[in-house]
Amino acid sequence: MEQFVQALSIAGSDSGGGAGMQADLKTIQERHVFATTVLVAITAQNTLGVNDAFALPTKIIDEQFEALAEDLAIKACKTGMLADVERVRAVVKNLKKFDFGPLTVDPVMIAKGGAPLLSEDAVAVVKNELLPLATIATPNLPEAEKLTDVSIEDEADMEIAAKKLQAVGVKNVMIKGGHFVGDDQSSDFVLLEDGTSFWLTAPRVDTIRTHGTGDTLSACITAELAKGKSVEDAIRIGKKYVDETIRHGIIVGHGHGPLNHWAGRNSDESNR
Repeated sequence: MEQFVQALSIAGSDSGGGAGMQADLKTIQERHVFATTVLVAITAQNTLGVNDAFALPTKIIDEQFEALAEDLAIKACKTGMLADVERVRAVVKNLKKFDFGPLTVDPVMIAKGGAPLLSEDAVAVVKNELLPLATIATPNLPEAEKLTDVSIEDEADMEIAAKKLQAVGVKNVMIKGGHFVGDDQSSDFVLLEDGTSFWLTAPRVDTIRTHGTGDTLSACITAELAKGKSVEDAIRIGKKYVDETIRHGIIVGHGHGPLNHWAGRNSDESNR
């Protein structure tokens, strides 16, 4: 019997269930791919913010990679919250050691509520050691600014930042424009390995229930890459899926609420 398609999330845990590894698991499952995990850090958080965080010892991170490699047939993987320099380097070491297919890097740095999820000194390590391994990177505007030292004020700046990221070694870049304020549409810029580029635009939804958007997008892309989809197709599917999870929202918590990860099953009013 043929092995079921498998993908890997390398990330931190969100006790509130809306972002991090929990969002990855829900998304990958919804895309009909079997999800596996390497847990890097644990957070105590909810929709109101992050109360505390604890990075796991690198020994158990190494052992999780070893355990997966000796048994599973992982076809694509992604990174999310990696906490600090020591954890980033542990992940890089293992990604070089084991072939888990195309790598999506979501360079998570700050939680929706503003709490830091990556130490300042780890930003350079992500840029110089992790990003060169990436098949695709999916930074939001603040993350792209940190990684490129480009002040992104408009769409032209997004294109400049994408080219700078590609120069670091990232094959494909998707810079998310959701942080632009005042626009009635959200536009993301995609620069592919072959030099072609395009914009993905969708109407903004007036909601604060967007916790885990970046995790969900990168997890969907990863699941589609695991199925053998092209990078462009995986990006387009990911964008459409995230739009549905926001547009057909659910009410959970009292702050930046989570997405509706099963929205794609049935997006009519009865599914709210």
